[in-house]
Amino acid sequence: MKDFLTWPFRILGFWAWYAKEFAVANVAVIKDVVTVGNDATPSIVRLECLSFTEGFYTLLASLITITPGTLVVGAGDNTSKGVRVMYVHALYYTDMDELRADLREMEERMLKGLMLRPKLNKEATL
Repeated sequence: MKDFLTWPFRILGFWAWYAKEFAVANVAVIKDVVTVGNDATPSIVRLECLSFTEGFYTLLASLITITPGTLVVGAGDNTSKGVRVMYVHALYYTDMDELRADLREMEERMLKGLMLRPKLNKEATL
């Protein structure tokens, strides 16, 4: 019952957090575009996803892709563990572990905010 009562607030909380992250990413890209020089440090990381369903996997890929400075460039299944995998390109990260941690935070917040009873795939590693 508690999950059902907190669900609307978790949904609002996630979308408010995502709106803030979206705004911060927009500012970073705009700053890089209008200033002299290039602050971009492009990189690609492999992300093992926590979601079990295609819907949440697709939503995560969409959220990453519409966030300025990030783009999902590949996706598939890790057949040895049954974990879905995404390959994400990012413009402004020099530390790959920090990028993976930020992407994992986005996925965890999305799943805990949007799922009525969050269930995460424990096989996925950072």
